[in-house]
Amino acid sequence: MKITFLGTGTSHGVPMIGCDCAVCRSTDPRDTRLRPSIFVETPGARVLVDAGPDLRVQALRHGIRRVDAILFTHGHADHILGIDDVRRFNALMKGPMPCYGDARTLADIRQTFHYVFDPATPKGGGLPALDLREIAGGVVVGDLAAVPVPLWHGGRPILGFRFERFAYLTDCSRIADESWAMLEGLDAVVIDALREQPHPTHFSLEEAVEAARRIGARRTLFTHMCHHLAHEATNAKLPSGMSLAYDGQTLDL
Repeated sequence: MKITFLGTGTSHGVPMIGCDCAVCRSTDPRDTRLRPSIFVETPGARVLVDAGPDLRVQALRHGIRRVDAILFTHGHADHILGIDDVRRFNALMKGPMPCYGDARTLADIRQTFHYVFDPATPKGGGLPALDLREIAGGVVVGDLAAVPVPLWHGGRPILGFRFERFAYLTDCSRIADESWAMLEGLDAVVIDALREQPHPTHFSLEEAVEAARRIGARRTLFTHMCHHLAHEATNAKLPSGMSLAYDGQTLDL
């Protein structure tokens, strides 16, 4: 299994528009962060987790020509606004795109992209073809099995995903009580770590480190970082086995 970090930033991305802070002006390419997403590859499957507004750039940057399915963690803009770019994958894959999410996320997609599902919308190649599938238990795409992991994003329940001995937990401020047992025995885990200051809907860096210690994976990577966290300086003070992820980073598991 190969994991590629397509984006590791917040909904604003880094650099932020109109900001002249040190991270936004950084020449370290690891401080440039597109909206959060990963691409999971196995011999028999190619799966996106989330499809944010940077999807086109991410697909071109990493040569993504095949996507067998998209798993959505939740329906916020930075995770679904790339759906219009699914049109190109419809053409490449010659069919509708299977899109998995919980009921609320699928409702968000239907509302945000209402014209896609309106029979009165003129056809002509301008609409993504989406096969929305509500997650009920595990998801299997080719030879890849994904187990949904309940999380909390502030007051909203969302999903993380476990793929064999790897788990992806973005946009969370709390891991549901029933989910801790689902995160045992991991080789690698990715956890939301917005910034050092507390936030109502995201783990702070300290909270993310605490969660990582409890999970006990061999390796922990943090994602969804804002411009308050400089890559090199932050990594220098993290515990052994933990680091900030960066756009373009890959894991071979």
